[in-house]
This record gives sequence, structure tokens and C-alpha cells, in this order.
Amino acid sequence: MRTLLMILLFSNCTLASTILPADTLPSRKPITLRAFYTPASLIIGGLLSSGHSEEAIRNEVAEERSHLIPHFHTKIDDYLQFSPLAVAYGLDAIGLHSKTDIINRSVILIKGEAMALTTTTLLKYATHTLRPDGSSYNSFPSGHTTQAFAAATFLNEEYKDRYPWMPYASYTLASSVGLLRVANNRHYISDVLVGAGIGYLSMKVAYWTHQYKWGKAARKHQPVY
Repeated sequence: MRTLLMILLFSNCTLASTILPADTLPSRKPITLRAFYTPASLIIGGLLSSGHSEEAIRNEVAEERSHLIPHFHTKIDDYLQFSPLAVAYGLDAIGLHSKTDIINRSVILIKGEAMALTTTTLLKYATHTLRPDGSSYNSFPSGHTTQAFAAATFLNEEYKDRYPWMPYASYTLASSVGLLRVANNRHYISDVLVGAGIGYLSMKVAYWTHQYKWGKAARKHQPVY
């Protein structure tokens, strides 16, 4: 499981290191190792918390959840995972324009979503992990959390320069989806952490590697960090 995960992450990192022509993106800043701290911390934290022993962190959290809120159930996380996308396009629709034009922005979104979905799906089939509620063998990683963090990263990249509070709002929303997946007994904490890292990194790679080919106006975007 860990070997496959590292291979998939290496593939994303390889894409991120693509060198683009200087005249295509004059404002692009070089990608540094620091850019990988957040996704690496999430994924490593998830791997460290996994395990099959009773003392494993993921099992301790699941046991505590069953003790405190055994009957908790909500479907709001099914909708919240997509809410950052609705906010991003909604703000643009009412005149609060995003950093990137709609065509390039949408292409970036499609690429990021494709990377996130592909990585998550492959891992689900490869690891065949039973969900904490025993319903199916596709627990690892959390697809809802992957989607939520990919969407939150998209929203954040488009509006963080205009609204400094956007990172807090977008990632709080994404984190709430992960917490609800655990509260619903659909995922272990390890599933959620790794899913968050995959979603975040996938959308970042989509921005890092995009070449903004559609129109000169699209090239006036701000640096992507």
C-alpha cells in the first residue's frame, strides 16, 4: 500500500517539476521543497496513524467516536465536498472576479480533479481496506476528503490574493468534511488525512504545470505559490 502511494505521489511531483518556457509564464515563481510540506505532513500523518492493532491511532479514534456519538449520521458531507467549487464560480458570477480567466481556470480544475480522482480510485482498489462501519472494502483513502481539499485548494488559489482570510475559510470547510466522514463512521482518521494530502497536492500540481495557452489576457495571472 505504501509503495503504491509513494509511486503515485512521485508521479505528481514529477509533473510539478516540469520546466516551462520563460516567455509563457513570466510571473511564475520556482517550486521549492517548502511547497510539499503541507501535503507530505498530511500523508505521512495518515500513514503513521494507520494500523490494524487496537492501539493504532485510527482504531483509537474510531473507538472513541463509537463511544461518544454512536448514532450520529448526516449526509451534509456529500454536498459540502463540492461547496468550494460553487463558491469559486459563484463569486465570479456576481462580479468578484477570480485570479484566472474562466477557460484556464476550468482546465486547471479538470486536471486537478482528474489527478485526485485517479489517485484515490487506484489506492481504494489496491488497498481494499474495510470501512469502520463494515459496509465495504474501499475505505482508504477518503474520496470525499480528497474532493473537498482539491476544491478548497482551487478556491484558495483563485481568491487568496484578494481575500487574505480565504485560506482559513476554504480549508476549514474542507476539514469539516473530513471530520464528518469520521463522525459518520465511514472512514478512519488515516483515510481522511491521506485523502486531504492527495486532494491538496493534486490541485497544486494542476496549477504548477498549467501553461495558460488560452489568450494573452490569461497570462496576466498572479504567481502561484
